[in-house]
Amino acid sequence: MGADDCQRVPGLKCLLLRKVGKANMENFEDLRKRLFGRLPHEFSAYRGVLSFANGSRIIAGHFQAEKDIDAYLGLEYDVIGIEEATTLSSRKHQDITTCCRTSKPNWRPRIYSTTNPGGIGHAWYRAKFILPFAESRELETRFVPAKVGDNRFNNPEYTKVLANLTGWQKRAWFDGDWDIAAGQFFTTFRRDVHVIDDFDDLRAREWFAALDYGFTHYTVCLLGCTDGDGNLFVLDEHAERLWLPQRHAEAIKAMIRRRRVPVSRLGKGESSRALEIGDLRRFVAGADVFSRQSDGTTVAANYAKHGITLRVANTDRVNGWAEILQRFGDVDAGIQPKLFIHRRCARLLESLPSLQHDPNRPEDVLKVDADEDGVGGDDAADAFRYLVATKTRSVVQRKLKGL
Repeated sequence: MGADDCQRVPGLKCLLLRKVGKANMENFEDLRKRLFGRLPHEFSAYRGVLSFANGSRIIAGHFQAEKDIDAYLGLEYDVIGIEEATTLSSRKHQDITTCCRTSKPNWRPRIYSTTNPGGIGHAWYRAKFILPFAESRELETRFVPAKVGDNRFNNPEYTKVLANLTGWQKRAWFDGDWDIAAGQFFTTFRRDVHVIDDFDDLRAREWFAALDYGFTHYTVCLLGCTDGDGNLFVLDEHAERLWLPQRHAEAIKAMIRRRRVPVSRLGKGESSRALEIGDLRRFVAGADVFSRQSDGTTVAANYAKHGITLRVANTDRVNGWAEILQRFGDVDAGIQPKLFIHRRCARLLESLPSLQHDPNRPEDVLKVDADEDGVGGDDAADAFRYLVATKTRSVVQRKLKGL
């Protein structure tokens, strides 16, 4: 902002935001001394404004609480810099972006941000910047990964401090791993281990599905199966919001028909057909879809009208999450996984790394809703829990008889 943009274009008005004002001023003062020693400028610590000879200036702003962002709304900035961007929710980040505009014909407004994995904004930041970079589909954003070894001016002792960290801190702060964060529930989830690119449908021994219902929130339906070795695979996902049940039902049936089941196996010959709703051993949903509405109907009844018969899922949260953890295994400890997720389950894969421990009930996942734009939330995770934790009745009965 200062050493490049402000030198090339006169009269730029730049905003540098950080969560705590005092920390922002300390950081600002350190940067000013290091970077602008040979660039003529004036600095008013009282006003928090750094001005260059050509009229360009940087204003040091801050927010103690998210609502403080509102003080900047309606103002115009040619450039905005946000330090520790994941301290902002998706909504407040979107609000501040409306201030990034210009009337200068020779300038394209831009926003720079820096951050580490973790924080309230971890999920939206990862979705907006990290995933497009990782999947080589950056259209509107550019992410520049930076690890401690990329800065040759860091003292060796600092590098050693980060290298000696353990658990999520080392993966996040030393390795730059965005699939991990402070307080993360599924710390043994590894994208390179648990995410698959393909699956031979004819390996499946039992097919099943689970649904978490929402309207303003996402309705998420997951399709899974087990193989002959007891592995569980989540192979497909339907996730949409603001849809009525009949529209969801058609999309879900189309999703199911994308998979194949064998018709016969004769010698080396093999034929197959599309998987149908009737082939599923179970199709479960959260208890809310069976609650009667003011007109006496239920969401489950609406789905039944459109060919999808639902039954109540196992909604035990603690034991459900525990079973997922057990099936994920722990590759670092030599415990092999028995649960895998197909890459097409994008919303599920987006939500898993951001799920946090509930501080009041550590064995449970902290409930979190999607924002007004549908970003974040645990809808896909709840459907995942229903899918994994709910057993076919015959299996449950066999286990009870064994007791």
